[in-house]
Amino acid sequence: MANNQGKRKIPVFVYYLIMIAAVVLITSLIVPKLTAPMTKEISYNKFLEMLDNGEVESVELDKSAEKITIKPTDFESTNRYYYTGILAVSDEELAAKLAESGVDYKSPIAQRATLLDYLLYYGVPILLIGLLMFITMRILSKRLGSGGGVMSFGKNTSKIYAEKSTGKTFADVAGQEEAKESLVEIVDFLNNPQKYTEIGARLPKGALLVGPPGTGKTLMAKAVAGEAGVPFFSLSGSEFVEMFVGVGASRVRDLFRQAVENAPCIVFIDEIDSIGKSRDNGLLSNEEREQTLNQLLSEMDGFDSSKGVVILAATNRPEVLDKALLRPGRFDRRIIVDLPDQEERVAILKVHSKDVKMEDNIDLDVIARATAGASGADMENIINEAALHAVRAGKKKVGQAELEEAVEIILAGEEKKNRVMSDEEKEIVAYHETGHALVTALLAHTEPVHKITIIPRTSGTLGYVLQVASKQKVLYKRDDILNEIITLSAGRAAEEVRFGFMTTGASNDIERATELARAMVTRYGMLDGFGFTAWEQKNSLYLLDSSSVNCSDATEERIDAEVIRITTESYARAKEILSEHRDTLDKLAGALFEKETITGEEFMNFLRENEPEAARIIDEQARIEKEKAEQEKLARKKRVADLKDKVAEVRDNAGHRSDDVTRDGSESRVDAVAGNDPEPVEREAAPDNAGSDSAGSSDNGSDSGRSAGDGFGSDGFGDVQ
Repeated sequence: MANNQGKRKIPVFVYYLIMIAAVVLITSLIVPKLTAPMTKEISYNKFLEMLDNGEVESVELDKSAEKITIKPTDFESTNRYYYTGILAVSDEELAAKLAESGVDYKSPIAQRATLLDYLLYYGVPILLIGLLMFITMRILSKRLGSGGGVMSFGKNTSKIYAEKSTGKTFADVAGQEEAKESLVEIVDFLNNPQKYTEIGARLPKGALLVGPPGTGKTLMAKAVAGEAGVPFFSLSGSEFVEMFVGVGASRVRDLFRQAVENAPCIVFIDEIDSIGKSRDNGLLSNEEREQTLNQLLSEMDGFDSSKGVVILAATNRPEVLDKALLRPGRFDRRIIVDLPDQEERVAILKVHSKDVKMEDNIDLDVIARATAGASGADMENIINEAALHAVRAGKKKVGQAELEEAVEIILAGEEKKNRVMSDEEKEIVAYHETGHALVTALLAHTEPVHKITIIPRTSGTLGYVLQVASKQKVLYKRDDILNEIITLSAGRAAEEVRFGFMTTGASNDIERATELARAMVTRYGMLDGFGFTAWEQKNSLYLLDSSSVNCSDATEERIDAEVIRITTESYARAKEILSEHRDTLDKLAGALFEKETITGEEFMNFLRENEPEAARIIDEQARIEKEKAEQEKLARKKRVADLKDKVAEVRDNAGHRSDDVTRDGSESRVDAVAGNDPEPVEREAAPDNAGSDSAGSSDNGSDSGRSAGDGFGSDGFGDVQ
């Protein structure tokens, strides 16, 4: 490194001068010759012969060069001049000969060029060319993402933050206690390396943050840097790849060089899958990306982790990463940053609502239960939509009604007030949604109904049933899924029981029921005759909700037959339940037709009057679930308190450093980790699926879809809804 510093760098203006000189030489020497007409030397006799034959149009006599230039009559077609030397004959004789032949002739007047002529001829073009090249260089330097000009496009372009610039600690990340606990040790190592080196332990070289899009992976990395009080290098994987082969590898080298110079520090590479894709597929190989990946692998092997350089990376496509990148010694840890669970969603809602004026009777637990599968961004959006709705209503504070309406706006869209249904269509939709709600209540171990409505929404749904789970499930039994399929079938069944015909309103219900039935056969191994075998495989863990079939054509036919059997039997069971409780179906559908919206409390009161046994079972189940939820809440609070104590201990060991650190000739303030934590700021997020309570939509816009509870979880069942 000392040798490199000893070498004098050539100033950039020297390159400009060289390029300008080259352009001038080309334009003044080469270009004129390329564009000038062709010339050919002839004998003096040939010249006289051409005069006699009338083949000469004009002649120029240059005595100083002793040269006669001849322009032939066919110059327009040949683009060629002829020239010959001047013989020792008098000018009068040659002039008489030319005049006799009727040829124009002249002799050029010698002129001396002044300094102004040279400036105009050479200076102005040089200035224009230089200005054009300067503008081009500036544009190229911006396009290549380098602040040092076009000659430094291989330099690292990462943003460098000090602790004060990140402004994040673990207190700013709501939830994700498990992920934070995995990172606390890295923070402690950066603050107290001697405690680990004494026993022979080494700092993990890297940690890979894996999770769905928008779950706060970048925020988590900044929080680690903030807790440790060290510089934070942040850049995206796509910034390594440019149009020039080798630029990415150069930037990787420069990044690690800067990291070592600023150690201890944290390097965060977001979306690492853009450069870390597997190299197995030769057909889709990319030379620049592979060179960048090879350089990254080499640098991660070469640097000394004892100096305090930690590599954090984030991706939502871990299945496409190269195996060499994931091996121990490069990324030693894989940390899952998943979608928030119910308790975490409550914490997120509290964070985003702290600056919003809320009424005293707000129940955020209800909102959290209604948004299973949503992320922090959805929670923030819900709070903001509720505030906007309150302003439109002329209210000074946000109430529970605005929050619940915001949930429905996020999941199903705004109310479509300009859509007017006929009484016949309105009655069909009322029976459809009543069928969903009634069968849900009459089946065992289903989620309670929170709302029934037949008000159309902008998403295309004409109505839906919103179910709010008492707690979020992570495992589902075979009967749970079958009950869900029966519930989905109940809308179409209610139409047939009441009217004797079918409509297009059940298209979304049919789609979801088919997905569940197929998953039971191909992925969950829940049916006899198919064994403990996976016949279908997801293509992506967190992104694409698609799968590939891994079976023969004969097996696929059996799967199709089994799926049809499950959905047919479920539909028959739904019709049977509704036929047995036909009076209740008619009464509830009539009430929904008149009121258009029935709340969960009104629905339970209706059941207590008309189906007392079903209401008793639901109330008992709600009581049991509430007791379990309270116990789990207490256990969770204890875990959170233990983690806070652990973080506080790490901070105390860090000694609350507040030294000024000078790097690269500029001072960057590394502030102490404050003892009083700020209010949490939830991780930025945008989920794959905005919850499992999304209302259905039909192919022709006439859906009477429903909203089905918590869906089937995020821990392995997030794709089944």
